[in-house]
Formats: sequence, structure tokens, C-alpha cells
Amino acid sequence: MELDETTRVRLSARSGTTPEVLRKLAADPSVTVRAALALNSATPAETDAALARDPDERVRTLIARKLGALAPSLSSGARTRLQRETLETLTSLAGDEAARVRAAIADAVKDMADVPRAMILRLAGDESVMVCEPVIRFSPLLTPEDLVALVAAAPSAGTRLAVARRASLDPGVSDALVANGTDDVILALLMNGSAGIREATLDALAERSAGHSAWHAPLVRRPALSARAVVTLSRIVADHLLAVLAERGDLAPDVALELRAYMSARLDLSLRDDEPPGLTGTQTEADLLAAARDGDSAKAAEILALAADVPLSAVRRAATLRSAKGLVSLVWKAGFTMTSAYAMQILLARLPPGMALEGGSGNSFPLSAQEMRWQLDFLSDGGR
Repeated sequence: MELDETTRVRLSARSGTTPEVLRKLAADPSVTVRAALALNSATPAETDAALARDPDERVRTLIARKLGALAPSLSSGARTRLQRETLETLTSLAGDEAARVRAAIADAVKDMADVPRAMILRLAGDESVMVCEPVIRFSPLLTPEDLVALVAAAPSAGTRLAVARRASLDPGVSDALVANGTDDVILALLMNGSAGIREATLDALAERSAGHSAWHAPLVRRPALSARAVVTLSRIVADHLLAVLAERGDLAPDVALELRAYMSARLDLSLRDDEPPGLTGTQTEADLLAAARDGDSAKAAEILALAADVPLSAVRRAATLRSAKGLVSLVWKAGFTMTSAYAMQILLARLPPGMALEGGSGNSFPLSAQEMRWQLDFLSDGGR
């Protein structure tokens, strides 16, 4: 009499079922029977191999998880025939068409040093993030050359991010990430405190960070920064990060002195935020440009506030927000020219020349009158 499904499931799950019966059950028409067999630790290696080719993805996932749990016991040097067969089945599952199956294998072997390198390379180059990420981040078998190749090829949308988060990155790999990575990849690299990054690379990233405020905090906190990078960052980071930069214990004396002087100038502007201007109101555009040439941000802010007839806090807000449009609008209201507008963007907003708004034909203002009035309303409302 033919056995019902419930009985066949029990036979598949029992450790005492004979190998012959288990082999037959691997071809059972019921997926429930085959799933129970995949979970059975007593299933012969050849039967596991048959289940690894099962047409149902769920069965293959279960067998992948079971064999993955056995993986540590397979990395013991000399292997028995059964161990070799099990490892061959694992290798086969690493190329399964279902990402869930491959992910189960990747999670099992991600930090193992005694598995086939070909399997690790295959998983690291997988197009699915859930497959490649654990192997890329943790496998001891991946060399710096492997990682550089992965960064260049980027078979998955998450490949470069996974590499950027890997511990103890070689500087050559970091260079590849900077050359090929998007902004979020570079941010992940900067946040990876164990990543080796060359001084020249950090200097270049400090320069680029003018347009990437999210990079500022991890850059300021990098374990090693050149004097050039420190000075560059001091001109563009927010006040709280400038304080962090100044507290570093590895600053050269001359750099520390320059940094303290710059902090004092910025603090002076901040403290005078709500004070009435100490100027008479007769200052001209020439006086504003003279303050810019002297690097006197506090005096320039006062002159601009008086000339534009706005609170000093409105000018300071435009500077704090690093608003090119806001400062251009304030200069326009003051009745000055784009020459001053350009200078104020560099001095007060600390924008690099390439990011500052420039004048149009005949040194005209690049914004419409309507847009500049909106900017002024925004700054004045925020300044009250």
C-alpha cells in the first residue's frame, strides 16, 4: 500500500530511516517531504547533492542552510570522501540561480579561510547585494588586488559600499574607491576608521569636501591629517567641527596657531551677532572690499548689514548657511556690485572660488530681482 504524505514526511525527518529510503524520498513529488529530508542531518551526502538540484527553490535554500552550518567542520585540512562531497555540493549551491540559496552559502563561508577560493571569488562578484556583501566585508581570502578588481567592475549596486566598509583596507583599495566611487561610497570609506588612506588622497578629499558637507565630520576625525588638509578643512567646516579640528593633538605648532587665530575671528563674528553695529553707516563699497582684502569678516558683515538695512543676524545667517544666493541678494540690496557679492561669498560663506556665483554680462547679478527679494525675506525672517 502506498504511504500517505504525513508518513513520508516523518520518514524523511527521522535519523533512523535507512539511506536507501532517504534516497528514494529525494525524488518524492511532495515538496514538504523533500523539505523535511533537506533538514535531516542524517541524509547521505549523495542525497544532499540531489536535493541541491531540486526544482523548488525552498528546498535548495534549506539544504544550503544545513550544509552551511556544517561548513566549519569541513575546513580541517585532510578531508574524508563524505566531507569532499559535501564541499562540492556547497560549491554547486554557490552558483544557484536563486539569490536566497547563494546568500545562505555566502553567510556560511564569509569568514572561513579554508574553503575554495574560486567559491569566494564567485560569491564576492555576485550581482545580488545580500550575496556579495558578507563575503566582501569579511572573507580573509580576498586580496587587495581582488578588491580593486571588484571596485572597478562593480557587479552589484552594493559592491563598492561593501568594499568601503571592509576592515583594514589597503591604501591602494581606498584610492580605487575614491577614483570610482559615488559620494556615499566615499563617505563610507571616510567613516571606516581602519581604512588606510594616503595623505595625498586625504588632501584631495579635503579639497573636494567643500561641496560635500557630510564628509566634514569623518574627515575632521580621521586619525592622520596633513597640515594642508587641516587648513583646508578649517575654512569650510561648521563651527562645532572647527573646534574638534583645533583640539587634535597631532597639529604642528604653526598650524595650531593659525587655527586658533581663525577660530577667534569666527567667534568674534558670532559674539557680535546681536550687538548693534559699531560703524557710522557712511561706509562705501570700497570699505567693504577693503575689509574683504584684510580678511576681516566681522567688519565686512557689519558694513553689509548697515548698507543693506538688515539685521546683522541676517548677514550671519547667510554666512552660516553658506548661501551664495543669500549673500548676492544682500549685496544687491546694499546697492553694491557683483564684485563685492563675489568677495562676500568667499569671505563670509567660505565658498571655494569654483562654487561662488559669478556675475553675468557686464558684471550683472545672476539672479532675478524676484528671487533676490525672496532670499532677503527668508534671511530677515530667520534673523528676527
